[in-house]
Amino acid sequence: MSDTNGTRRTDSTPVKSVLESGSVHVNGSPLKDDSKSDSPRSSSGWDGKLRVDKKATLANPEALSDPEYSDEDAPPVDQIEADEGLLDDLPDDTDEISLINCRVTSIPNLGLERFTKVLKICLRQNQITAVEIPSNIAPGLQELELYDNLISHMKGFDDLSELVNLDLSYNKLKHIKRIDHLKKLEQLYLIQNKISRIECLEGLSNLTYLELAGNRIRIIEGLETLTKLEQLWLGKNKITELKGLDTLANLRLLSVQSNRLTSLTGLSALTKLEDLYISDNILTSLSGISSLPNLKLLDISSNPIEHLSDLENLTHLQELWASSCQLSSFDEVEKQLGDKKELETVYFEGNPLQKRQPALYRNKVRLALSQIRQIDATFVRID
Repeated sequence: MSDTNGTRRTDSTPVKSVLESGSVHVNGSPLKDDSKSDSPRSSSGWDGKLRVDKKATLANPEALSDPEYSDEDAPPVDQIEADEGLLDDLPDDTDEISLINCRVTSIPNLGLERFTKVLKICLRQNQITAVEIPSNIAPGLQELELYDNLISHMKGFDDLSELVNLDLSYNKLKHIKRIDHLKKLEQLYLIQNKISRIECLEGLSNLTYLELAGNRIRIIEGLETLTKLEQLWLGKNKITELKGLDTLANLRLLSVQSNRLTSLTGLSALTKLEDLYISDNILTSLSGISSLPNLKLLDISSNPIEHLSDLENLTHLQELWASSCQLSSFDEVEKQLGDKKELETVYFEGNPLQKRQPALYRNKVRLALSQIRQIDATFVRID
C-alpha cells in the first residue's frame, strides 16, 4: 500500500480520517487542499485534472414508472414458481387440501399428484386461470372450490365424475359448458360471473342446490330435468318473468331478488315452496302467491306494493319481510295476517304506516298482530 506521498507503507496501521480545525489528516499527516495547492493552474484556476460530480445516474429511469419494463441486456436470474412448495408439509394420505388467498396461479405447479386419497380441494381467492386437476386424483375428487379466481372457460371437468360440490363463483365465466356429465353433482355455485343463459345442465339430475345470482340472465330456462332441485338462487339478474319452473316440484327455496319482475305468475307448480325472496323488483301486487300453501318465509321488501292480498292460503307463514313498500293500513295488516297463528316476525319499516307515526308504530303492530314475537330487528317484550 502507498501513502499519500506515493511511498510504500511498511506498517499495518489502518488509515483513519480525523477532522481537526477544518483540516483532514491521514495517520497524522495533513492532506493537501487542492484549492490551496502550489501546482500549476490555468488562468481560470483549472489544474488540469478531470473531475466527475459525485452523483448517481439512473440508467433506465422508465423502470420506475413502468411495472412491465424489462431490460433485455440484463443477466438472467433464477426463478422459483410461487406455487411450488406450498403443500410440502402435507402427508400423502391427506384427504382435504385448502389454500385460500395464497396467490396460486397454476394448479399443476402445486404437485397434487401424490395426494391420491384427496376428496376435497379448496383454492379460494387465488389467481388461477384454468382448471387442471391431475388425472390420477380427479376421479376420486368429491368437492372442488375455485371461488374468486380468474377462470374464464369451463374446461377440465372430464374426469371429475364423482364430484358432488362445485364452486366457481366470482370468476369470469360467460357460459355454462362441459359439466352436464357430472351425474353425482348436488351443489353448483356460479355466483357473480358473466353468464347470460342457463344451459348445459340437463344431465345434472341429482342437483339439489343451484346458485346463479349476480349474473346477466334474462330468462329462466334449461331447468326442466332438475326435478330434485330444492334451492334455486337467481337474485341480481335481469329476469322479467317467472317461467320454466313447472317441473321443479321439490323446490323449497326460490330467490329472485333484485330482478325486473312485474308479476308472480308462474309459481303454481311450486307447492312445496317454503322460502320465497322477491324483494327489489317492480311488483305492485301479490296476486298469484296464494298457490303456495306451505310458504313459511316471504320477502317482498322494496317493491311498490300498496296492499297485502292473496295471503289467505298461507296458513304456515312464519316471517313476512315487507320493508320499504307502500303499505299504509294497519286494518289491512290485521285482516290479512291476524289469523296466521305461526307468524312470529314482521318487517314493516320504511312503509307509510311506519313513517306516519313512528313513535306509535310498534304498539300498533302489536295490537294488530298479538302473536308477533319480532318487529323489524327488535324482539317484542313479553309482559
